[in-house]
Amino acid sequence: MDEFRACNLDYFPENILIDVLSYLSVRELVRAGRVCKRWKRLVKDQRLWRTVDLTAWKGVTSRILWVLLRQYLGCGLRCLRLRGLLLSARGGTFLSESWLKALSTKCPRLSKLYLLHADLRSLPNCQILPPSLQVLELRGCELPRGFFNHSLPASAAEPQERAEATSSVGAQQQERDQKRKGPSSPAGIGIERLVLNNVPSFTDQHLQSLTSWEKLRRLELRDTFRITANGIRSCAAKDGVCGVEGLSRLKFLEIGITGRQGYQLQMASLGLGAGWLGLEELSLGGKEVGPGLLCASRLRDLKQLCLWACTLSELQIVRSCRMLRGLRQLEFLDVIFQPRQSPPEVEGEGGGEEEQVGEEAAGADGSSDENKTLDMNDPIPSLRRSLAVLLPSCTLVFTNCSVQSNAE
Repeated sequence: MDEFRACNLDYFPENILIDVLSYLSVRELVRAGRVCKRWKRLVKDQRLWRTVDLTAWKGVTSRILWVLLRQYLGCGLRCLRLRGLLLSARGGTFLSESWLKALSTKCPRLSKLYLLHADLRSLPNCQILPPSLQVLELRGCELPRGFFNHSLPASAAEPQERAEATSSVGAQQQERDQKRKGPSSPAGIGIERLVLNNVPSFTDQHLQSLTSWEKLRRLELRDTFRITANGIRSCAAKDGVCGVEGLSRLKFLEIGITGRQGYQLQMASLGLGAGWLGLEELSLGGKEVGPGLLCASRLRDLKQLCLWACTLSELQIVRSCRMLRGLRQLEFLDVIFQPRQSPPEVEGEGGGEEEQVGEEAAGADGSSDENKTLDMNDPIPSLRRSLAVLLPSCTLVFTNCSVQSNAE
């Protein structure tokens, strides 16, 4: 027992100490590096800096970012999460152009960048971001008008070109820099997934700029209120004079409006009515579900459909899914199902469309009329049977769904 009492943290090997330090936050890691020289060396181990989350550290300034970049961040960094100063006078200088360039040089393996409440209006465009990025997620950020353009503004490039062209040394330096950076082309943007969550400044003009991104595969638009149906139509992949035009390489698209009251007019998902070549996965949420279901039948390559954060009736789903014969997966996430209502009985008239679908489903699985009556107030089992008849090769997924209670 005396031997164990005499042991301290220095007794453990470095691999175990690094595993213990991995449970600390960034701020606690920096403090732990001040304990002793050994701990300072351990804290700088790149295994501790693969995923860095600074969103919980309040009061992070540009000076702190420079200290972290110079002393701790390195080639091991894969994912970086930052909280900006959107409502502060220092918001424009929080993410400076020089810091982002230094980040690109020192962290060549950074693949995911998450920015929360960041003011990006001081940056010329997205090419300032590290070229190794594959995932860019913006939440509550402010964007300049030409942020997603792939070329530098002429006003910013011309003065520097004139200054360097005045001497032969400057011309040679400019040529060497151009070779090192590579050509300024749309293919230079390697982002494959772009997530925009509650970014009110994102407009149809920004969406149009994304058509030059040749590697973009996934686009998620949540609470982007200034996107219109015309903007979606103009960017949809379609056959043109020179082949397929628009976002031709996009495979996944998400459109959802959940955080704004009274939003009823734009209905951006109506832009899907013109069709979208190559689009295999579609996710609709909130107030975009209704108009989106009406247009989903025009997506001939659609394989997966996800509906989330909405209220739906069984009849509405069945009518929309009649034309989606190519679906392989249909997912309902946080969906409230309206209770199934019996159609009024009229002498001399047959049952409605909903009743016919129920009879077909009952005949398919051998259910009796008694069981069908018991399921009248629970639409999920009857919906499963109806969709099994319409989409026999489709997988149904229900996650955190509920049935709306009748208010009598």
